[in-house]
Amino acid sequence: MKNPNPEPAARYAVPVWNQDEKFYEDYHVGEVDRSIRRTISEGEVMLFNALLLDMHPYVADDIWAREKGIFHRRLVPGSMVFSYGLGLFAHNNVNTFSYGYDKLRFIKPTFIGDTIYGMRTLLEKTPKYETMGLFRVSYEIFRADDEELLLYTEHLQTVMYRTSQAENKTE
Repeated sequence: MKNPNPEPAARYAVPVWNQDEKFYEDYHVGEVDRSIRRTISEGEVMLFNALLLDMHPYVADDIWAREKGIFHRRLVPGSMVFSYGLGLFAHNNVNTFSYGYDKLRFIKPTFIGDTIYGMRTLLEKTPKYETMGLFRVSYEIFRADDEELLLYTEHLQTVMYRTSQAENKTE
């Protein structure tokens, strides 16, 4: 079998899949993206719960959840829905950095077996530092079967300028 990519230098010259190099100037307020969908399995939930030591009966005890829980079935932890929901949009832009989250709300319960997807909207962008501006992006995570809104949050991100603010002033 012949290796179609034998030269390391040539391999590293190929852009990395799913990596962006967009700058502040490349984004526009009002841009909307829709994510792919993903189904949350029981195994993932139990692994997540075990890693966090979250063994609340709503997430870890099927009998308790069915017999005593108000939803009559087990829940997916909100922190997992948050992590998965934002992960569905992972774009790996080397010029953006997380600045924090605001308005994180768990609107409706998420259950094992639910399929989720999200919508991301660029709400605002403002100059912040000499080399980076600030974005406010909303994330809405929905259950695909009934289109119920499960989670809402706003992500603050710093994004590098193509040229620094000082350079822009001299032009």
